[in-house]
Amino acid sequence: MSTATVTMSPSGFTVPEGATTRLHLTRRGRVVFTSLAAVPLVIGALVFALNGGGAAASGEQAHVQFHYVTVSSGQSLWSIAEKVAPSADPRDVIADIVSLNQLDTAVVSPGQRIAIPAQYEH
Repeated sequence: MSTATVTMSPSGFTVPEGATTRLHLTRRGRVVFTSLAAVPLVIGALVFALNGGGAAASGEQAHVQFHYVTVSSGQSLWSIAEKVAPSADPRDVIADIVSLNQLDTAVVSPGQRIAIPAQYEH
């Protein structure tokens, strides 16, 4: 005589040992499963779309040459701004020079080479 071992499942049904059960998803379960699987795909598509446009635009930039000024002893960005753009507000010229050269401050040192924005070149 053979004896079968029966175990109790969490749902309260008895399942014979060695028997396989199939997973049945409800409609709500399928929606949740599909949504969880789709979220990384949607995020990846958004990241690709946002970064993809920048890569295409960067290849289209024209080669730009700048006029450079070497800072002399006693010279400041204010004096350079007045010299390269006498009719412009020196504060605007300094802001453009700092931005173009990616300077942390408006302080320059003798011998430092500074690029001048194209709109202020003579």
